Amino acid sequence: MTAIPLPALHASHAGCWLRSANGETRTVGKGEAVMAAADTPLLLVNAPLVATRLGYPDLSGLDLLELFAFVHPARFCVPTPKGLAHALGLDEPADGDDVPRFLQQAAGALLEACESGEWPEREGAWSTLQSLARLRWPWAGVIAPHIRQPERAEKWLFSRLPEWEETGDRPQPAQLHLDSQAVQSRLSQLTGEGAEQREGQQAYANEVARIFAPRTKREAPHMLLAQAGTGIGKTLGYLAPASLWSQASGGTVWVSTFTKNLQRQLRSESARAWPEERPDGSRPVVIRKGRENYLCLLNLEDALQGGFGGRAAILAQLVARWAAYSRDGDMIGGDLPGWLGTLFRSRAIKSLTDQRGECIYAGCPHYRKCFIERAARASAQADLVIANHALVMVNAARGRDHAQRPTRIVFDEGHHVFEAADSTFSAALTGMEAVELKRWLLGPERGSKGRRRGLSARLADVSSYDERGAKAIAAACHAAECLPGSGWLQRLAEGEPSGEIETLLAAVRAVTYARDEGGGQEAGYGIETEAAQLDGNFVELAQQAAIALARVRQPLIRLGVRLEAIQEDAPDWMDAQGRARIEGARQSLAWRIDLIAAWEALLERMGGPCNPDFVDWLAVDRSDAREYDVGLHRHFLDPMMPFARTVLAGTHGVMLTSATLKDGDDWASAVERSGAQHLDITPMLTQAQSPFDYANNAEVLIITDVKKGDLAALSGAYARIIEASRGGVLGLFTAIRRLRAVHGRIADRLARAGLPLFAQHVDPIDTGTLVDIFRDDPRSSLLGTDALRDGVDVPGHSLRCVVMEQVPWPKPSILHRARRAANGGNAHDDRIIRARLAQAFGRLIRSKDDRGFFIVLSAAFPSRLLSAFPQGTPVTRLTLEDALQHVEAGVWVSAHNQTESEDTQAR
Repeated sequence: MTAIPLPALHASHAGCWLRSANGETRTVGKGEAVMAAADTPLLLVNAPLVATRLGYPDLSGLDLLELFAFVHPARFCVPTPKGLAHALGLDEPADGDDVPRFLQQAAGALLEACESGEWPEREGAWSTLQSLARLRWPWAGVIAPHIRQPERAEKWLFSRLPEWEETGDRPQPAQLHLDSQAVQSRLSQLTGEGAEQREGQQAYANEVARIFAPRTKREAPHMLLAQAGTGIGKTLGYLAPASLWSQASGGTVWVSTFTKNLQRQLRSESARAWPEERPDGSRPVVIRKGRENYLCLLNLEDALQGGFGGRAAILAQLVARWAAYSRDGDMIGGDLPGWLGTLFRSRAIKSLTDQRGECIYAGCPHYRKCFIERAARASAQADLVIANHALVMVNAARGRDHAQRPTRIVFDEGHHVFEAADSTFSAALTGMEAVELKRWLLGPERGSKGRRRGLSARLADVSSYDERGAKAIAAACHAAECLPGSGWLQRLAEGEPSGEIETLLAAVRAVTYARDEGGGQEAGYGIETEAAQLDGNFVELAQQAAIALARVRQPLIRLGVRLEAIQEDAPDWMDAQGRARIEGARQSLAWRIDLIAAWEALLERMGGPCNPDFVDWLAVDRSDAREYDVGLHRHFLDPMMPFARTVLAGTHGVMLTSATLKDGDDWASAVERSGAQHLDITPMLTQAQSPFDYANNAEVLIITDVKKGDLAALSGAYARIIEASRGGVLGLFTAIRRLRAVHGRIADRLARAGLPLFAQHVDPIDTGTLVDIFRDDPRSSLLGTDALRDGVDVPGHSLRCVVMEQVPWPKPSILHRARRAANGGNAHDDRIIRARLAQAFGRLIRSKDDRGFFIVLSAAFPSRLLSAFPQGTPVTRLTLEDALQHVEAGVWVSAHNQTESEDTQAR
């Protein structure tokens, strides 16, 4: 393999190394590294991360990750030199000063792949390269000699993608009971011959089978709450009866998760029960996500034809190359590398998805090739649909999905169903939301780029055919002028609002600032106040805003009626595609009508009596003291009320399962947060204890001598724990500011010891990729916030210590205050904290051979919270010095056992 004779640079917290084209590597300072990068394009990996390390945001060069994305689209790679080595089958670089040499070698390997006759991603490469060359992609000139021009012209992406086909509705599933012996036989088949027979898993599978029995009463599903300890094998435990029922009944089972990580795991595990494809080419297992996760082909076409400029245009070409090889067009958590968007330091990835509900459905020239439509239709014929909590709830609430409404649902990560329902069934009349509605109605304002069109343009043919429809469109567009437009935040700050909604938002902002007593104003955080005791002027402004919104909503209702009439008595010119487009427009209209109605209901309550079912408040959202939104908010006091009505009532069998579903030995809170009481049903309850030996493999250490508020002491504690553990630490913070401060104080020190430290909200890398990097390097450590407390699966030696900076107290918001008052006060807080601790502890032991420490840097840790940890787990209160001795000794034992285990496997 020939190394490419180009200069290469590697920069980390430990130092900078520069290698010349002729092969000489030397250590350089940051200043010299920046000068070298400015003079000539250098080989490097992950330019934004290197730029952060150098403190030089304008850094550019020959990023090998961009080359990898071109040569191997839709292929996984951890975005580090080590990860690149694994992806290319090369030896890892020995240390920092060896990385530049490796970069030259890796570049050579990628260029050799382009010359290979067996390059599987050759199709489309030459054409894409010509476009990239016109965009002055730094790699274009380097790659060009290695890619031969094809004998025949390559098809454009939009010609290559296959079309989906319409299919008939799936018949109702057969009504049947699952035999326990058949369930156990299927479980044995899935776990594999010679696998350990786990009694807990077998009992769990039999309990799950009960939700597939025929329903005996309308709106009274069979409901199971199942606590399955870590390591019980719950995924295969519910896939066994689910696959058996689907095969026997011809029905579809939906499995809903909260995290993308579990969706990926389910896709892998489901291969044990279902083939990749049926004989007719259809897929029995389909992953469904919200529209905003998928590539929009019309947005991509717009970007490729000039909608994007500069670096974003290069990204669009690489995304187009990926789209030709993608399994399902999933851009967020799918087979598009999570790091690709961050390489271009822009929001271009989101701009390529349908973020704003702007889809024109059958009016789109790519409708028959659309990834979103393909997934929706595939799910209607699937045996297993893997979705997320939000999608399941939104589809149930709107009731307009192409797929049949799910009747058998497994909510994995069931402890998150409450918060998913809380988000789904809430309402927020904010400036940002109102601006989006205005853009949907009127189209982009003057000077805006993009293909977005207003309602009038999208339904131009309807306007020309139906006079009443045209009048309704015109009335809605005229009324929409009351909504905020661009520059609304500045006008509020200057005291010059425009229109009824902006005027109301100005009053919201003034009242919120006047009433703030939480200290958020000085700290730069968002501020809020309850929507109570509002003066007459505010109430009058709210009523005027409600009247203005009603003037928008009423013509939309009339337009919906006209569209329905056109569908029922279709003109001669309307074909099947036209019908589908009208149906899509009706769906979008209904969504906006419901949204505006919710806003009106919120405003009409201002100045009147409180509705005990809701919690209303005013808020100014801020980040680092910068305002970015203002508005009124409404949440259900108990969001499981609408969840039960819209989701549970329509099912025949449903299960909520998790390792942290209940609070200690008490099922009461789990039942309350399931929604069962709102349907007057009694759920079945079952528990399978974890098979892991927590008493011998884990220990909780509560540090007693790190003073709260002492940032230097906190930083020192983190650094010393990471050094004692030799990396492998997951640090969890309750405040982003403290996370950034700690990282800034200790990252260089740790890097010099060969212990790389990564952090959310610091490194320009998405969370999923940060976890991939952490998993791939046992000497690395990772700092993060809530997103890392749950859903992170890092088994083995890579994670051997979880450190929490303090007790994860609930945020004292207005919503929390209301729920706290309604659910037992301090007891409510304690349940929340214990759940968070249990979820965080669950990151530590992921397999029977894992060992590690769970450390809390808080002397004031209440004993009543200790029940959050698995029974038998030793808990010790001790000083930091004593804790470090525990960690050092434990890490040695863990590493020794790891080596023995690897030697045994090798033999």
